[in-house]
Amino acid sequence: MRVIIVGNGLAGTIVAKTIREQDRKVIIDIFAEERFPYYPRPNLIGFLAGDLEFEKMFAFPEEWYSEQNINVHLAEPVTRIIPGLNQIETEGGNKEKYDFLILASGSQPFVPAIKGSDKLGVFTLKTLDDAFELMAYIDDDRRVSVIGGGLLGLETARAIKWRGVDVEVVEFFSHLLPRQLDRQGASVLKSQIEKMGIKVSLGLACEEVLGQGRVTGLRFKGGQEIKTDAALVAAGVRPNIRIAQEAGLEVDRGLIVNDYLQTSVPDIMGAGDVIQHAGRVYGIIPASFNQARIVAQNFMGQIKKYEGTIPSNTLKVVGIDLTSIGVVHPEDKSCEEFRREDQKQGIYKKIVVRNGKVCGFICIGTKKNVSEISQLISQKVNVEKWKESLLDDDFDYSVI
Repeated sequence: MRVIIVGNGLAGTIVAKTIREQDRKVIIDIFAEERFPYYPRPNLIGFLAGDLEFEKMFAFPEEWYSEQNINVHLAEPVTRIIPGLNQIETEGGNKEKYDFLILASGSQPFVPAIKGSDKLGVFTLKTLDDAFELMAYIDDDRRVSVIGGGLLGLETARAIKWRGVDVEVVEFFSHLLPRQLDRQGASVLKSQIEKMGIKVSLGLACEEVLGQGRVTGLRFKGGQEIKTDAALVAAGVRPNIRIAQEAGLEVDRGLIVNDYLQTSVPDIMGAGDVIQHAGRVYGIIPASFNQARIVAQNFMGQIKKYEGTIPSNTLKVVGIDLTSIGVVHPEDKSCEEFRREDQKQGIYKKIVVRNGKVCGFICIGTKKNVSEISQLISQKVNVEKWKESLLDDDFDYSVI
């Protein structure tokens, strides 16, 4: 039996690894658009900043793929799927037969309709090649504007700053990380970022990249302008659904899958940033990992349902500890919000409680009690009796 996996990112690689852990005989082929083997996307930031060597970018040593008998076809993207023939076609014109096909083609950077965005000096950051191009362009005398104050935008801004370049983040929304943080928490984060020498401007909608062929500045809605030598667009991503759509698979914002992560064609499954499950496109690492494991298990006949992934980010943003879990923007009027803030220390905490249970959590500037509150959320523990004290520094979680 032969399984073909489209995409060698996290989802595609974990699918292959999980299948191989349980079956040494299945033929596994991964077809990749990139010319490099799998590397965790967050490593791009360390590489760009200069604190992660190229050789340490990759998740597995070079010999791992041959030892696992996983065939990786680098720089050979799949351009066409022919479901009726159980066949894919690659950019080079090769046609390959499969018994099962797994689409893990990920996502691509979204570039808004900005006039002049095709000028020299406008970049996105999704791949190692993107990082090489950006590093070759910027130097100590350049000013860089990052369009987008999400996770990627902020982390990229920090990496560029570490290279000795002047950096400004311009964000469309009125606060940073609008998906992960509320206004109060975002204000704390903004203050800490600006202490690092990174300028942050909010509520700016970029309309035009200025310059004659090469970037010299940005113009925003309302007429405000700033001078810059390069612009990095970090305005989110969109699922790579083109080949799935052209093959007649059901798509919406992403490739639509059922609870077993099957597409509208049962012997084609999907995982990672490309898929849409129960109306939702996740685009986060925990979801990609969970989906990849379940796809592999279902392929092996160990039938598992995917029941969604609670949005959870525990990471460092510009070197600052940040956790965001579950419902952080409650619209349900029955929800209660409890906060603690220490501006001097750059610490902010918030829990959201619904029907006596914690359903959302934000924590900035510390890791203290993150694991305890995360457990309360995952186990749906009733905390009604303690809800007003959970964020106290001296709260004893053993009493719950």
